[in-house]
Amino acid sequence: MSKEESTMEQEAPQAESARQPAPQPVQVQVNDEHATASYANFCRVTGSPEELIVDFGLNPQPVGIPKDPIHVSQRVIMNFYTAKRLLAALQMSVQRHEAVFGVLETDIQKRLRIQQQQ
Repeated sequence: MSKEESTMEQEAPQAESARQPAPQPVQVQVNDEHATASYANFCRVTGSPEELIVDFGLNPQPVGIPKDPIHVSQRVIMNFYTAKRLLAALQMSVQRHEAVFGVLETDIQKRLRIQQQQ
């Protein structure tokens, strides 16, 4: 086989794949009729080699160390593939929010504005 024939054979599959249209995103239908809404200002992430466990709860004392235990009201268990897709979706949502409203400071100590007594 000549060098020219070898090159043409290698280029043929590449040219064929370049002509194929890009796959269209799949539209998944979601029925959320029975979904319950909850509020959380606390989350804890733990896991195992196979799954990630995310606990959500309400911290009634968000400043300082809570005196009472935080009650976990929701637990979501997912595999790491789903966790990675969730991470990407959350990152995109936060970036869009910050682009409109400004950077979110997650350290509450930096957000506090203590008023001095006169």
